[in-house]
Parts: sequence; structure tokens; C-alpha cells
Amino acid sequence: MPTTPKLIRGYEVVIGLENHVQLSTQSKIFSGSSTAFGAAPNTQASPVDLALPGTLPVLNRAAVERAIRFGLAVGAKVAPLSIFARKNYFYPDLPKGYQISQFEIPVVQGGHVEFFVGDVKHKVNLTRAHLEEDAGKSLHEDYHGQSGIDLNRAGTPLLEIVSEPDMRSGAEAAEYAKTLHALVMWLGICDGNMQEGSFRCDVNVSVRKPGEPYGTRREIKNLNSFRFLVDAVNYEVNWQIDEIEDGRKIQQATVLYNPDTGETRAMRSKEDSADYRYFPDPDLPPLVIAPEWVERVRGEMPELPRVMAARFESVDGLPAYDATMMTQSLATAHYYEAAKAAGATPKLVANWVMGEISRRLNSEDREIDAAPVGPELLARLIARISDGTISNNAARQVFEDLWNAPQNQDGARPLQDVDEIILIKGLKQVSDTGAIEAILDEVLAANQKSVDEYRAGKEKAFNALVGQAMKATKGKANPALVNELLKKKLG
Repeated sequence: MPTTPKLIRGYEVVIGLENHVQLSTQSKIFSGSSTAFGAAPNTQASPVDLALPGTLPVLNRAAVERAIRFGLAVGAKVAPLSIFARKNYFYPDLPKGYQISQFEIPVVQGGHVEFFVGDVKHKVNLTRAHLEEDAGKSLHEDYHGQSGIDLNRAGTPLLEIVSEPDMRSGAEAAEYAKTLHALVMWLGICDGNMQEGSFRCDVNVSVRKPGEPYGTRREIKNLNSFRFLVDAVNYEVNWQIDEIEDGRKIQQATVLYNPDTGETRAMRSKEDSADYRYFPDPDLPPLVIAPEWVERVRGEMPELPRVMAARFESVDGLPAYDATMMTQSLATAHYYEAAKAAGATPKLVANWVMGEISRRLNSEDREIDAAPVGPELLARLIARISDGTISNNAARQVFEDLWNAPQNQDGARPLQDVDEIILIKGLKQVSDTGAIEAILDEVLAANQKSVDEYRAGKEKAFNALVGQAMKATKGKANPALVNELLKKKLG
């Protein structure tokens, strides 16, 4: 864990995140209304969602189970008893005039999330995760200068995950958010669709001189992109430092980020908890979670990323960083295990997934389960590297052909034959000892100066001779064999 955070213009950055995770239930948290996305405005808002007179909320058991699942995954305490409260504020898209949430006693308490920034491992502690209902949505487009209110989202179940202020850069905050995003999808408690608002980030940012108390924080609301998160934090940090350096005090506020201008702007002064006048909701009894319920949920959970990564380290011999990268999503883990099951060397699979495959996926904005080169195909390619048929450079040429294979009319890609591509392109590596020795004899005879320099102790001369040998074979000679035979001939 890093102990000396990097300073920006002499200031330490302090960041904490609040993530609103929309839970993957079919109905809302306190009513039977559908949570399906994209319905016509106000067609999925029931009297319970609007708190009309005579209605009573009933807690959705599936939402609670998803909260338990998350608590177990992050090593938190699942509270045996938690309380729902009314958070009072007035906004057009909040029809009740209050939001049902949890305040003093949340369902999930503590826990932590571990992740890598580069090859450095980080740990962020969690304060809590609590259940609450979402508000509606204000619509400002296509209303002839007016605003519309869509209450379909009102009452949708959320798990708000609150971190400690343990992060010290926008990049670190983004990696934490990515890890959390991957985890909730891995657990099956959220679909992770950021464009639809299923996973939203509120970022609390402050700056201070090293050793001083925490500065006044400003909260950047509703970031739905990891890139925007980094950009917003970087702008906000520099803005706060400019204000302090100019002799002005930071005022606590809620701000919005404009990706078009790259700037944050204040939306309203930031409220404290007292401003919301929390009190226990009189219509909802305390949530009681028996130990047997927790254990049943634990037994139904998938293997956790950190447990799987530990297995990849101990059984497959992967370095800690590689093992973590292979478990950054369930799809990635399935791809890695499928390639390994097809006979590929674990470390080589990890190298290809972190290298060529990730590069192509990122450039084409694809997920790994939509990769044109599937795990079995990658395993066949790796097998030809391992048995010396082709070099790493030739393998990249084969990979390029596999990836760019034309699609059929139905969109499917015909199964490509690795060996056929190697044959057609003439990429097979020369591993015949006699043939390579004959070529080396010619290279040594034609490069006496390099031979003399090597024997005089100049190691670079050896690389020059290897280069000449590879050039003579048009790059087809087995490099390891060339090195071995050349050293023997040079004595």
C-alpha cells in the first residue's frame, strides 16, 4: 500500500465516493411496480411509490438479499437489525416530499475493496452500504422550454455504498469505482449499465496541506463515466487550490461536471444530515436479518474475485497482478479459465488477455465475451508458440488475421484454422538444427569484425550476429535455438 501520496501543487487530495447501485430486482423496493427501463413516462409509478393516502410500503425481500450478498463480498458486518428512516427534502421529482433511506443503522457496516493502480495495490475502507429508494427524474428536453417529471424511477431499489476518504487521486478513485462496478455485476446484484443510471458515482473532493485537518469538501454529483470521474476530480482539485491560493475559503457545495467544457459548477449549497430531519419511518418496522438468512445467501454466492485470484496465484502460479487482472470481471475470468481448460499455459493466457486482447477490446469498445478470438482459438494459437511452430512475432500476425476474419451474413465468424494461416502465410519457424547451423556458418564468415568484438568482451556484438542470422532466415528461425547454437560456435 502506498504510504506517501503524491502532492498536487503542494496539496494532498482527499477523495471519498458514494456510489448509487440500482439493484437488479424485478419490482421496486416498497411496491410491486416494475423496474424495467425505457417504459413510457409515468406508466410504472404506483400509488405506493407516490405515497398517496392510505398506502403502505412493503419491503422487497430480493433487495435485502442483494444487500446481504454485497456485505459478505466486501467482508462487512451485515446488521442483524437495521432501521429505515425518512430523509426529508423537497424537489420536483420526489413526490412524497421525503425519501425512504437508512441513516443511523444501515444494513451493511464496514468492509473494504482492494484494487490495483498500475502495479501498486490499494485498499479503500467502506463506511457503510444502505438500502434506499430512488427518486424520479426531471426531463428538460423537448418540452418547449418547460421541464417534465417522469416518476417511473421513483421507488427503484438502490444500495448506496459509501467509502472512507481513503483515495488521493482521480486515477485511484476511478480504479476503485471500476472495481466496485465489476464486483456488483459479478455478484449479480446490478446490471452495471451506467448510461441507464444503474451505477452512479458521487465524488467528495477536498484538498489540504500535508498533516493538516481535512479541508472543506465539495460533492460532484451523478458521474456516469470513469473518464469523466478522472477529469472532474482533476478540474475540481485545481479549482479548489486556485481558490485557496487566492485567499478565498472553499464553501461546502454540490457541484455538477460538464463534460463539454471540462468544468465543474456549483448547483446548490451542500446540506448536512441535520438539514434532512431524519426520523424512523413509522410505516416500516425494523429490518431483522437472522443468521440463517445470511448463511443461506452466503451458500448461494459465486466464488468471489479475491478468492478466485488467490486460486489463480496458488494453483496456476500467476503473479498477484495478473491474477487480479484475470478476475476484474466474471467474463474475463470465464475466458481465462476456458483457454486454460483448452490446454493453454496459464501465464501465456494472462499475457495475451492483458496485452493484445485488451488493447483490441479497448480500441473497439468491446467486452471480452464479444471478442472475435475466443478462448479455444487463443489456446490453439498459444499451443503453436509453446511447441516452437511460430515465434511471438508470427503469432501476432496470426492473431491479427483471426481477429479480422470476415463475418458471415448472419454476423457469425467462420472458425479459423491457426495451422492453415501459418501455412498460407509461411510463418512456420525454422527449428532444424542443421539448417540453422549452416546459416550461422555463413553469418560468422561474413561478419568477422563482430566475431572478434564479441570474443573481446563486447556483448552487443552477439546481438548483432543474432540479428544477421534472423535476417538471413527472414525472421523464421527459432530465436532460442539461434542463440544456443551461436554461443556454441563462438566458444
